[in-house]
Amino acid sequence: MATDLLFLRDAYLREFDAEVVDVDLEGQRVTLDRTAFYPTGGGQPHDTGMLGVLSVVDVRKEGDLVWHTLGEGVLPAVGTTLHGEIDWERRHQLMRTHSALHILCGVIWNEWSTAVTGGNMEPLAARMDFEFDPLPDGFRERVEGLVAAEIVADRPIEVSFLPRGTALTDTDLIRTKVNLIPESVTEIRVVDIVGCDKQADGGTHVRSTREVGGVRVVKTESKGRGNKRLRIEVSDAV
Repeated sequence: MATDLLFLRDAYLREFDAEVVDVDLEGQRVTLDRTAFYPTGGGQPHDTGMLGVLSVVDVRKEGDLVWHTLGEGVLPAVGTTLHGEIDWERRHQLMRTHSALHILCGVIWNEWSTAVTGGNMEPLAARMDFEFDPLPDGFRERVEGLVAAEIVADRPIEVSFLPRGTALTDTDLIRTKVNLIPESVTEIRVVDIVGCDKQADGGTHVRSTREVGGVRVVKTESKGRGNKRLRIEVSDAV
């Protein structure tokens, strides 16, 4: 069986009940029939929180199953129903940060037609690499201004699920290399910052750009020919 990934359809789900379907005593971890805990992947770190009386310290997806590594204590038996609770402050910070990176991708593509080559994030801090050589004059200030405008515009951030064939004909998704998703994936999850950016994405996001808060480019770095890195910080102030 596969773990039902509740966060794919509702990133704001903070609590849930689920049944233990397997236990790994050596790894101090369990897998469930359903989960709202996001597993590390796509540049986004895992969620933390509680499952029953034990803390969730790591979450990883292996094949179709999501494994939750738990803190010290006796693991629940297979068939046990557990109540899960997400560490909401951490999750929401990651949602804001992830959405900030998508805004960044959108404004840089729309202004310079330059694609992203990689990225990673922590709560309220992230890095993203782009195909620049060199960076344009006044780049940092221009990017900050463009991102701020998208945040103030309060654009809706919508999640949808498209048949693979439909997704492969969308020019915005082709630009973000949706064709690299394995052919076994027949339904593509799309995160659309309406009027700014559209990507195939499995992460968690806020509902609108204004919810992100403020975004500041704190550093730019060269990572070799044709590859420049931006480091950003997200704050509460818009």
